[in-house]
Amino acid sequence: MPIAIAISTSVLSAAMLRRSLLCAALVSSFCVAPLAHSADPAAAPAPGTPVAAGTQAAMPVAASATAPDDTFLLTIFLRHDESKPLPKINDQLRAQGFFKTFPPPGIEVVSWYVMMGIGQVVTLRVPASRLREVNRAIETTAWGGYRTEFYPTYDYKAQAQQMRATDGK
Repeated sequence: MPIAIAISTSVLSAAMLRRSLLCAALVSSFCVAPLAHSADPAAAPAPGTPVAAGTQAAMPVAASATAPDDTFLLTIFLRHDESKPLPKINDQLRAQGFFKTFPPPGIEVVSWYVMMGIGQVVTLRVPASRLREVNRAIETTAWGGYRTEFYPTYDYKAQAQQMRATDGK
């Protein structure tokens, strides 16, 4: 029994280490240049230019012609605030500009479902360079109506089908 526990602990530790390294790589790639929400290229700061705290640096919005290997799936849970009825939540979201702002232009919506008892679950295909833009759209327009959770995800359907076809026999 102690051997099985040691093995599962080492596997768990390796998985946690891989996840931590992936998260650190993602975060470091997003922190290279400040991003903001203006489509005016003239307003964008030069790379490496410091941005004063509390201000938004302007940066052009990238076109959706980003290479597929530069994108990842991001699943966002928009959890309803159960202390408010739905019409009140929608009024707040409307007032904050959620329906105009989220998702930002050019961000692909892969799926958008209502999960009864939870709220909404949105999966986006996001170019790595635009993660901050998606986050800011949520922070400025969804908070108050929703509590949010973010999960980097990947499409496993083809692999699962293949495994079921080959290993399920």
